[in-house]
Parts: sequence; C-alpha cells; structure tokens
Amino acid sequence: MHTEFARPSDAAAIAAVLREAAQWLADQKKPLWAVSDFSDESVQRDVDGGLYAVAKVDDAVVGVVRFQREDLTFWPDAEPGSSAFLHKLAVRRTWAGQGVSAALLAFGREHARSLGLRYLRLDCVADRQPLRTLYEGFGFTLRDSVWKGRREFARYQIVL
Repeated sequence: MHTEFARPSDAAAIAAVLREAAQWLADQKKPLWAVSDFSDESVQRDVDGGLYAVAKVDDAVVGVVRFQREDLTFWPDAEPGSSAFLHKLAVRRTWAGQGVSAALLAFGREHARSLGLRYLRLDCVADRQPLRTLYEGFGFTLRDSVWKGRREFARYQIVL
C-alpha cells in the first residue's frame, strides 16, 4: 500500500469510495454524509484543487482523506496558518481493519509537518467511539467538543 495526493484520474474512484462509505454508514443507522454529496463532478473539482490524498494497492484506490489548510466550520478559532485539517476519511469496506486509515493519517501528519505547521486537526461525531479510538490510538488528543446543530463533535489534534 502507498499513499499520495490524488491525481485527476483518481477522482471517480475517490467518489466511489466516499459514496460506499456514506451508504455503509446509512445502512448501519449512523448516517453522516449523503451519498448524493459525492458526485463525480464535485469530487473532481476537489481533486483538481489538491484536496484529496489516497491510499492505493496495485493502483486501486482503497481509502481517501481530504486534506485542508483551513476549516472555518469546525475550527473557526484556529490560528490562521498553524494547522492542517483532515476530513472525509473513508476506506473501502473490503479493506477495513487493514491499516488503511492509519496510513492516511500518517500521510496527513507527515505532509502537515513538511509544511511547517504546528497542528494536525480533525473532528468526528462525538458518539462514534470506534472512530475516536482509532484517532486516539494514532496519537490524536481530544481538545474539546463542539455542537453543530443537533450533533456534538469531538475535536482532536496532534502537535507536530
């Protein structure tokens, strides 16, 4: 497995991974994203903007994560230029539990370090304990929780 920033030709595969994850969450009665949020066209724009990293096995995309330099929705209090933010971590179900998430988190951490940033930050729905355990096991520490609408989100960070 290797990780890299997505190429324009990866966009359709990234969209498919995100739709699969959104449908799986809905099937588990834990909806988070709408499948319709991930059209090939919208994901293509984000990939063209350099916002996605991928984990690949034999050139097949098996996991994705969105890498951002700002996040005014969940981290409006972050000092500008101090952090990178990860969103939309998703893994093909056939690759779950095989280290794909950790590889993508490591890619994000190393890229943020290479940019000279102080923090790598992310958030998740506060009641998603397996996801929180993954993040904490990787080394993220809980900073706090925030409410967005009727949902509580846990905000995590790693000091780089």
